Amino acid sequence: MLRKKHNPDILTCIANLSSDEVFTPPKVANQMLDMLPKELWSNEKITFLDPVSKSGVLLREITKRLVDGLKSKIPLLEDRVEHILRNQVYGIGITELTSLISRRTLYCSKYANGKYSIVKFDDEQGNLKYLKTKHTWEGERCRYCGVSKKLYDRGDEFEGYSYSFLHIENLNKYLNMKFDVIVGNPPYHINDGGG
Repeated sequence: MLRKKHNPDILTCIANLSSDEVFTPPKVANQMLDMLPKELWSNEKITFLDPVSKSGVLLREITKRLVDGLKSKIPLLEDRVEHILRNQVYGIGITELTSLISRRTLYCSKYANGKYSIVKFDDEQGNLKYLKTKHTWEGERCRYCGVSKKLYDRGDEFEGYSYSFLHIENLNKYLNMKFDVIVGNPPYHINDGGG
Protein backbone atom coordinates (compact mmCIF):
# COMPACT_ATOMS: atom_id res chain seq x y z
CA MET A 1 0.00 0.00 0.00
CA LEU A 2 2.83 2.43 0.82
CA ARG A 3 4.32 1.95 -2.64
CA LYS A 4 1.01 2.82 -4.29
CA LYS A 5 0.55 6.05 -2.31
CA HIS A 6 4.15 7.26 -2.17
CA ASN A 7 4.86 10.29 -4.35
CA PRO A 8 8.55 11.24 -4.49
CA ASP A 9 8.00 14.63 -6.17
CA ILE A 10 7.64 17.19 -3.37
CA LEU A 11 6.44 19.81 -5.87
CA THR A 12 3.19 17.91 -6.36
CA CYS A 13 2.14 18.51 -2.76
CA ILE A 14 3.96 21.63 -1.55
CA ALA A 15 1.68 24.12 0.17
CA ASN A 16 1.30 27.68 -1.08
CA LEU A 17 3.20 30.27 0.95
CA SER A 18 0.49 32.91 0.65
CA SER A 19 -2.55 33.72 -1.46
CA ASP A 20 -0.39 35.27 -4.19
CA GLU A 21 2.46 32.76 -4.11
CA VAL A 22 0.55 29.91 -5.66
CA PHE A 23 2.82 27.05 -6.68
CA THR A 24 2.18 25.47 -10.06
CA PRO A 25 1.82 21.67 -9.80
CA PRO A 26 4.15 19.68 -12.09
CA LYS A 27 1.15 18.29 -14.00
CA VAL A 28 -0.08 21.81 -14.84
CA ALA A 29 3.46 22.96 -15.70
CA ASN A 30 3.75 20.10 -18.18
CA GLN A 31 0.35 20.86 -19.67
CA MET A 32 1.54 24.43 -20.25
CA LEU A 33 4.79 23.24 -21.82
CA ASP A 34 2.92 20.74 -24.02
CA MET A 35 1.40 23.74 -25.83
CA LEU A 36 4.82 24.85 -27.08
CA PRO A 37 6.25 23.61 -30.40
CA LYS A 38 8.04 20.28 -29.93
CA GLU A 39 11.08 21.41 -31.93
CA LEU A 40 12.04 23.80 -29.10
CA TRP A 41 13.27 20.89 -26.99
CA SER A 42 15.96 19.92 -29.52
CA ASN A 43 17.31 23.42 -30.10
CA GLU A 44 20.40 24.22 -28.03
CA LYS A 45 20.09 27.96 -28.70
CA ILE A 46 16.53 28.61 -27.50
CA THR A 47 16.34 30.54 -24.22
CA PHE A 48 13.54 30.29 -21.65
CA LEU A 49 12.48 32.67 -18.88
CA ASP A 50 10.07 32.18 -16.01
CA PRO A 51 9.59 35.78 -14.81
CA VAL A 52 7.53 34.73 -11.77
CA SER A 53 9.35 31.67 -10.45
CA LYS A 54 7.97 30.35 -7.19
CA SER A 55 8.89 26.69 -6.80
CA GLY A 56 11.05 26.38 -9.93
CA VAL A 57 8.83 23.64 -11.34
CA LEU A 58 8.47 25.23 -14.80
CA LEU A 59 12.23 25.64 -15.09
CA ARG A 60 12.81 22.09 -13.89
CA GLU A 61 10.35 20.66 -16.41
CA ILE A 62 11.86 22.76 -19.21
CA THR A 63 15.29 21.47 -18.23
CA LYS A 64 14.08 17.85 -18.24
CA ARG A 65 12.67 18.27 -21.75
CA LEU A 66 15.87 19.88 -23.00
CA VAL A 67 17.98 17.14 -21.41
CA ASP A 68 16.03 14.58 -23.45
CA GLY A 69 15.79 16.67 -26.61
CA LEU A 70 19.47 17.58 -26.84
CA LYS A 71 20.90 14.06 -26.42
CA SER A 72 22.08 13.82 -30.02
CA LYS A 73 23.62 17.31 -30.05
CA ILE A 74 25.32 17.15 -26.63
CA PRO A 75 25.80 13.42 -25.92
CA LEU A 76 27.45 13.61 -22.48
CA LEU A 77 24.79 14.19 -19.81
CA GLU A 78 27.00 16.38 -17.60
CA ASP A 79 27.88 18.65 -20.53
CA ARG A 80 24.23 18.80 -21.59
CA VAL A 81 23.00 19.82 -18.12
CA GLU A 82 25.80 22.37 -17.81
CA HIS A 83 24.93 23.89 -21.19
CA ILE A 84 21.18 24.02 -20.47
CA LEU A 85 21.45 25.58 -17.01
CA ARG A 86 24.12 28.11 -18.03
CA ASN A 87 22.77 29.12 -21.44
CA GLN A 88 19.09 28.27 -21.84
CA VAL A 89 17.09 28.36 -18.60
CA TYR A 90 16.51 31.57 -16.61
CA GLY A 91 14.16 32.70 -13.90
CA ILE A 92 13.23 35.58 -11.65
CA GLY A 93 12.07 34.67 -8.15
CA ILE A 94 9.08 36.68 -6.99
CA THR A 95 10.40 36.89 -3.41
CA GLU A 96 13.70 36.07 -1.79
CA LEU A 97 12.25 32.87 -0.33
CA THR A 98 10.79 31.66 -3.63
CA SER A 99 14.09 32.36 -5.39
CA LEU A 100 15.83 30.09 -2.86
CA ILE A 101 13.18 27.39 -3.34
CA SER A 102 13.44 27.71 -7.13
CA ARG A 103 17.24 27.44 -7.04
CA ARG A 104 16.96 24.37 -4.83
CA THR A 105 14.59 22.81 -7.37
CA LEU A 106 16.71 23.71 -10.40
CA TYR A 107 20.30 23.51 -9.13
CA CYS A 108 19.75 21.11 -6.18
CA SER A 109 21.14 23.88 -3.96
CA LYS A 110 19.65 27.14 -2.75
CA TYR A 111 22.85 28.84 -3.86
CA ALA A 112 24.00 28.45 -7.46
CA ASN A 113 27.64 28.55 -6.34
CA GLY A 114 27.02 26.25 -3.36
CA LYS A 115 28.79 23.01 -2.57
CA TYR A 116 25.90 20.86 -3.83
CA SER A 117 24.88 22.87 -6.89
CA ILE A 118 24.87 20.64 -9.97
CA VAL A 119 26.33 23.53 -11.97
CA LYS A 120 28.81 25.89 -10.32
CA PHE A 121 28.09 29.53 -11.05
CA ASP A 122 30.33 32.43 -10.02
CA ASP A 123 27.58 33.97 -7.89
CA GLU A 124 24.93 32.58 -5.56
CA GLN A 125 21.98 33.44 -7.82
CA GLY A 126 23.16 31.85 -11.07
CA ASN A 127 20.52 32.34 -13.78
CA LEU A 128 17.70 32.47 -11.25
CA LYS A 129 17.64 36.02 -9.94
CA TYR A 130 15.88 37.78 -7.14
CA LEU A 131 15.78 41.50 -7.86
CA LYS A 132 14.40 43.30 -4.83
CA THR A 133 12.14 46.07 -6.06
CA LYS A 134 9.62 48.43 -4.55
CA HIS A 135 6.24 49.71 -5.57
CA THR A 136 6.09 53.19 -7.05
CA TRP A 137 3.13 54.90 -5.41
CA GLU A 138 1.00 57.32 -7.34
CA GLY A 139 -1.75 58.30 -4.97
CA GLU A 140 -3.16 55.18 -3.37
CA ARG A 141 -2.05 52.71 -6.08
CA CYS A 142 1.21 51.38 -7.50
CA ARG A 143 2.01 52.93 -10.86
CA TYR A 144 3.07 49.57 -12.32
CA CYS A 145 0.75 46.92 -10.91
CA GLY A 146 -2.12 48.85 -9.34
CA VAL A 147 -1.99 47.27 -5.87
CA SER A 148 -3.29 49.24 -2.92
CA LYS A 149 -0.79 51.36 -1.02
CA LYS A 150 -2.77 50.68 2.15
CA LEU A 151 -2.15 46.93 1.84
CA TYR A 152 1.37 46.77 0.40
CA ASP A 153 3.25 49.80 1.75
CA ARG A 154 4.59 47.84 4.70
CA GLY A 155 8.19 48.98 5.11
CA ASP A 156 11.43 47.19 4.31
CA GLU A 157 11.02 44.51 6.97
CA PHE A 158 8.26 42.75 4.96
CA GLU A 159 8.07 41.48 1.41
CA GLY A 160 6.33 44.04 -0.78
CA TYR A 161 5.43 41.62 -3.58
CA SER A 162 6.57 44.13 -6.16
CA TYR A 163 7.59 41.67 -8.84
CA SER A 164 10.61 42.84 -10.74
CA PHE A 165 9.27 41.88 -14.15
CA LEU A 166 6.50 44.45 -13.61
CA HIS A 167 8.38 47.10 -11.64
CA ILE A 168 11.75 47.37 -13.37
CA GLU A 169 11.44 49.37 -16.56
CA ASN A 170 14.57 47.91 -18.15
CA LEU A 171 15.13 44.29 -17.15
CA ASN A 172 17.87 44.05 -19.78
CA LYS A 173 20.03 46.01 -17.36
CA TYR A 174 19.91 42.97 -15.05
CA LEU A 175 19.47 40.05 -17.44
CA ASN A 176 21.27 41.53 -20.48
CA MET A 177 19.53 39.37 -23.06
CA LYS A 178 16.35 38.65 -24.93
CA PHE A 179 14.39 35.44 -24.49
CA ASP A 180 12.79 33.17 -27.06
CA VAL A 181 10.17 31.72 -24.71
CA ILE A 182 8.69 33.39 -21.63
CA VAL A 183 6.45 31.12 -19.61
CA GLY A 184 5.11 31.55 -16.10
CA ASN A 185 2.14 31.38 -13.82
CA PRO A 186 1.10 34.95 -12.96
CA PRO A 187 0.91 36.61 -9.56
CA TYR A 188 -2.55 36.31 -8.06
CA HIS A 189 -2.77 39.30 -5.77
CA ILE A 190 -3.22 41.83 -8.57
CA ASN A 191 -6.80 42.75 -9.38
CA ASP A 192 -6.96 43.25 -13.12
CA GLY A 193 -10.70 43.77 -13.31
CA GLY A 194 -11.25 40.30 -14.74
CA GLY A 195 -8.91 40.80 -17.72
